Amino acid sequence: MYRFGVDYYPEHWPEERWPTDARLMQEAGINVVRLAEFAWARLEPRQGCFDFAWLDRALDVLGAHGIQAILGTPTASAPPWVMELFPDAFKVLPSGHRQTYGNRVNHCQTHLGFRERGKIITQAMADHYRDHPGVIGWQTDNEFGSTCYCPACQASFQDWLRRRYGSLDALNAAWGTVFWSHIYTAWEQIPVPLETGGVPNPGLALDFARFTSDVNVAFQQEHIDILRQTCPGHFITHNLMGFNAETVNYFDLARPLDFVAWDNYPRGFWNPRPEVDPAAAALGHATMRGVKNQPFWLMEEQSGAGGWHYQAVTPRPGEMRLWTYQAIAHGADGMVYFRWRTARHGTEQYWHGVLDHHGQPRRRYAELKRIGGELKRIGDRLLGAESRPEAAMLLDYDTRWAWRIQPHHEGFKYTQYYLSWFKAFHARNIGLDIAAPEADLSRYKLVVAPAVYVLSEAEAANLVSFAENGGTLILTARSGVKDEANAVVDLPLPGLLGRAAGAEVEEYDLLPGGVSVPLEFKLPEARTAEAEWWADVLAPGSAEVLATYAGQYYAGRAAVTVNRYGKGRVIYVGAFGGQPLQDVVAQWTAEQAGVKPALAAPAGVEAVTRWHGERKLLFLLNHGDAEQFVTLDGVYEDLLAGGRVEGALRLEPKGVRVLSEG
Repeated sequence: MYRFGVDYYPEHWPEERWPTDARLMQEAGINVVRLAEFAWARLEPRQGCFDFAWLDRALDVLGAHGIQAILGTPTASAPPWVMELFPDAFKVLPSGHRQTYGNRVNHCQTHLGFRERGKIITQAMADHYRDHPGVIGWQTDNEFGSTCYCPACQASFQDWLRRRYGSLDALNAAWGTVFWSHIYTAWEQIPVPLETGGVPNPGLALDFARFTSDVNVAFQQEHIDILRQTCPGHFITHNLMGFNAETVNYFDLARPLDFVAWDNYPRGFWNPRPEVDPAAAALGHATMRGVKNQPFWLMEEQSGAGGWHYQAVTPRPGEMRLWTYQAIAHGADGMVYFRWRTARHGTEQYWHGVLDHHGQPRRRYAELKRIGGELKRIGDRLLGAESRPEAAMLLDYDTRWAWRIQPHHEGFKYTQYYLSWFKAFHARNIGLDIAAPEADLSRYKLVVAPAVYVLSEAEAANLVSFAENGGTLILTARSGVKDEANAVVDLPLPGLLGRAAGAEVEEYDLLPGGVSVPLEFKLPEARTAEAEWWADVLAPGSAEVLATYAGQYYAGRAAVTVNRYGKGRVIYVGAFGGQPLQDVVAQWTAEQAGVKPALAAPAGVEAVTRWHGERKLLFLLNHGDAEQFVTLDGVYEDLLAGGRVEGALRLEPKGVRVLSEG
């Protein structure tokens, strides 16, 4: 059964309303809800005094309408009495100021007292619901990613460093603390990187990012251990944040979960987005599929305008359905919308759900009901289908954190640069997996490794081996610059990747805002692009020059090269640039590597494939406001409309087709 649901908060509404909600849900095809992830105060109103009766009644009402539940461990928002017990458990911000009560996630995850209370409520819930027929699984906490700078975290960080380095001599050598006379002679001297301390040592800052990620992972593991032991028949997941997460290594966080879920808001949160970026959503889906190399769920799919202090744009007619099938196309095997009904109270009064404040079904409910009916018919034919891209992008959290510490240029954002590479392939309907640095890359024809700034010997060897064995590898400027301690390597750049690249960075130049340098490509077809932000001046060795600079003192010097290496090739893009540069390189490289699109389609039409054995599922998604026509590459069964289709196929604005080959 395809799981189709909503996030529901029965504790926000009178009990006499619950049967109406359950009836409307059932009529819309809802068969699962997420409950209780923010209900700690109702579940344990006083220390050690548990009240599950209200949640039992809600589950009974839902169950009578064929609806099961995923329960959240409610540790993301503690009741006032918990924080009264532990006033030193309030999180300390980068400014050094300690938070007070009034929002969510205002606790420190290293605080032993808070952690103990979290385990107690989790154990009590697990004990009570282990055999409940209405409960099928658990969501740990909510959107992990907290960072704290309190004294307890500082002490834990120092212990973490002691385990990592073994000795102060090793730490001092790795961080280069001789600089500015920062040599540590006791572990207790090592600070956390508060903003008030100025620019921190890059080694310290990167290790604190790693430590913070490990704290989140360990906090989750305490709850997973309880749930695994007490509720072995239930699945465990977590609602991640797609590609947007900055503070947690999702490969680590996802490892102990049965599958990952994520929270997708294509029209943003409280920052109005007049236009939706389909590539950004696709990158989120690909990241979630990639962290465990398997299908995922949406635990919060946008159904209304988001908003806390500001309000975002309302989803347009057809967008809920379009976003749903885009997620399924990229690997979603479960779909849960946020939220069922818009809250009348609290911070999220303007975070709209399927129903508005009045609770009456309107346009968005009708769209949900349409989707529910469709998935009831075809959902089983979609479950478990594989995604099989021929290309991948490397996602390295050490590199991501290091770019956050030293972004180089006020106009440069690594995450946007990464997205621009993804967009270049997405626009051509070329699917991409998101892969960890240590992943087996042998199944891919092409791998993109954007600005892998921090690079270990093992990670470098993995990339070099991929090219040596026949793969096409794209490297960019600022690759191989740092070692694992965030220290600059003492090799000509791109460091450990230099031999495979067949070129050296002779020198580099930062381009101020508003300054760009044209590039001249030596390709059969005329291509135009510019260098922005950064320019590596390359000295080719065995590499062939693909593009040169057409300005500045390095006019005529190499900017982009390709090197035959072993059975494969390595492209080195020495310039940072806008979308046109990534587009040129992506198109040429995909052709050279033999990576084909899912289907040739007009701009604005996304084509994605999934596979059941040798049977292909083809998803066509029209993200535009005008009708489009797509020429199919064979004969298909139209799963939504019925019948067989071939040749030219019409897609209405925001239209969707789900086709099965044969």
